[in-house]
Amino acid sequence: MSTEVTFLAIAAGNTRTTVASVTCGEITNKKSFPSNETASIVDAALSCWSELDAEIGQIVMASSNEEAAKSISVAMADQTSRDIWQIGEDLPAPIGQHLDPETITGIDRLLNAAAAWDAHQQACVVVDAGTCVTVDFVDGEGTFHGGAIAPGAQAQLDAMHKDTSALPDITFEAPLKEAFGKNTAQAMLQGVFHGIRGMVRQLSEQYAIRYGAYPLVIATGGDAMLLFDDDELIERIVPDLQLQGMIASVKRSVSPEEADATTSDE
Repeated sequence: MSTEVTFLAIAAGNTRTTVASVTCGEITNKKSFPSNETASIVDAALSCWSELDAEIGQIVMASSNEEAAKSISVAMADQTSRDIWQIGEDLPAPIGQHLDPETITGIDRLLNAAAAWDAHQQACVVVDAGTCVTVDFVDGEGTFHGGAIAPGAQAQLDAMHKDTSALPDITFEAPLKEAFGKNTAQAMLQGVFHGIRGMVRQLSEQYAIRYGAYPLVIATGGDAMLLFDDDELIERIVPDLQLQGMIASVKRSVSPEEADATTSDE
């Protein structure tokens, strides 16, 4: 593979899978699909692949959804006769880790952290608001310390409907800008929306106290704009953060001299 960093990126998530071309480190042709729509994902991936230079291109996948990743990988290997490089197996996530030895951390969290560090080179809180909400901390040396995992907004609403007899089945959206939820649906939305924002604020303050300085707070994920667009705590919303982490991983692998060594238990 060339140091121009050209590859087909597939990020298989729990709910949605994103496909994009990365050409000379730039993300183009990005498309997203429900993760169970394998045929649509593969069609989009093949379209991106056809536009890449096969001599320098590679297929790279990051997955937090093993079932979806397996289906996509089999189909792509059959159509392209190329092995798919899995980040976390064939390529490392380019971030140091200070975690309990037995911990298995989702590759999406590590790539988000790696991208945040790669872009800013300073301590960061990284919030990923998707199927789950994760709030993670990267210190000023570029080491991932873990963080917190909570149900995402839609998962919270689904649980309330499933586990009660009276609460309705609703889709997550921003609540009305009123102090009180005047009906059941609005009360549910108020609780979930402000509960997540409050959790992120509380955890960010906790991390800052433990670290001894206030870190940059970055958000990503499908619900990030809806949740944090007007939140003064969030200093950056980066929709492509995981893809940026994939680019950092490939760069590290093809040009290791350009990056510091990644170690465990720093």
